[in-house]
Amino acid sequence: KDVQKEREPHVYLSKEEVKEKIQSYNSSVTDKLKMTLNANGIYTGFIKVQMELCRPITVQSSQSQGRCAPSNTETAFYLPEGCVNTLHISSTNTVREVIEALLKKFFVADNPAKFALYKRCHKEDQVYTCKLSDREHPLYLRLVAGPKTEMLSFVLREHETGEVMWEAFSIPELQNFLRILDKEENDQLQILKSRYAAYRGKLEEALRGVLKPG
Repeated sequence: KDVQKEREPHVYLSKEEVKEKIQSYNSSVTDKLKMTLNANGIYTGFIKVQMELCRPITVQSSQSQGRCAPSNTETAFYLPEGCVNTLHISSTNTVREVIEALLKKFFVADNPAKFALYKRCHKEDQVYTCKLSDREHPLYLRLVAGPKTEMLSFVLREHETGEVMWEAFSIPELQNFLRILDKEENDQLQILKSRYAAYRGKLEEALRGVLKPG
């Protein structure tokens, strides 16, 4: 169930409160992804982000990193369903920075503005998915909720802007989309042809049985 983001007030914790919460958090961690409190009050830790992307992403090879012009080393493809990535971030990192870091980590060439980060949480035996604002801090949310992903998890999706804004995509991206659509169309045609060929074979076999002299 998708809901509008509840405007939860950000509770500013003292350094002692943060320390206590981190100790409690680390005592409950089962995957060794603990948080660390630094002397300056900033803490670091890990978040897991599930990728729920409906459209293909454009990935750039490591050889083409740093180039300004699009190159033929860019490839568009669909991410596998349920793909989860782990990021090491700090308490000062915002949602926008987390999205940018996630895309950079996997050499995704798409504009970060195309994506939004959501939080998924359980409340009164229901699962709610809420869009986070760019200025929120995911690690703070993780700390407050605790380490259990059943209580809170993060999801990356395309920005919900109604209809797709195709003008936001580059020409190489659009060309890759067309190639993917052509392949999918051809695959579906082959499946349909195979299915109807099987139907035709069964009908012809039935007709031969009916028309057989006897």
